[in-house]
Amino acid sequence: MKIAVIIPTLNEANRIGKIIRYIKANAVDCVRQLIVVDGDSSDHTVRNAKEAGAMVIVSPDQGRGHQLHFGAQHSNEDIDLLYFIHADTLPPKTFVEEIESAIVQGAQIGTFPYQFDSKKLLLRLNAFCTRFKWFFTLGGDRSLFILKKDYFRIGGYEQACVIMEDYDFLKRAKKAGYHLLMLQNPCIVSARKYESNSWLRVQLANFVTYHLWARGLMRPKELRSLYWKMLSK
Repeated sequence: MKIAVIIPTLNEANRIGKIIRYIKANAVDCVRQLIVVDGDSSDHTVRNAKEAGAMVIVSPDQGRGHQLHFGAQHSNEDIDLLYFIHADTLPPKTFVEEIESAIVQGAQIGTFPYQFDSKKLLLRLNAFCTRFKWFFTLGGDRSLFILKKDYFRIGGYEQACVIMEDYDFLKRAKKAGYHLLMLQNPCIVSARKYESNSWLRVQLANFVTYHLWARGLMRPKELRSLYWKMLSK
């Protein structure tokens, strides 16, 4: 199976090299493309990504929805599967084998649970909840794999989604009849958002954002602006 790994970035100079080297070390020969889609970073993200061995493209627009879709569009024609992952997430070392096994067994789209790179009790509780397919826990930190043909059949990430892009995509996938498979081994996710904000503050921001999105009460850019007003980056 030929896999393209797609990583959206914006000012991730301190992290992007680590994830690229990690993926290259654990991907054997199946990852044929490692695409970093940058949102016009003002730091050394692009330089560091290239030095680590990734293909880097600069998105004409910022926002994960647009960047993820732009990366998918730039994957080679012979790519079988797309794997979307954030720059502050490390997949399980066996992610290639687990994804391939899932596809062989008939999966079309899937994700992983995750743990934080912190031993704080409340973050361990958060991570425990990602073992379940509760829709409100299905954010992009889990990472997402999908057969390329199915990605475009569903319509891809909504480019107008500058926030909640994963929820929007999975909602449309479910409506189209796709069943999300939850794998077992966890990704490791940075706890940096919780280190800059209290646990309660992050939970409140997530709760408000999710419910405003679910009810269609705010436009994506307004919703993103509100989210970051509630949090320190």
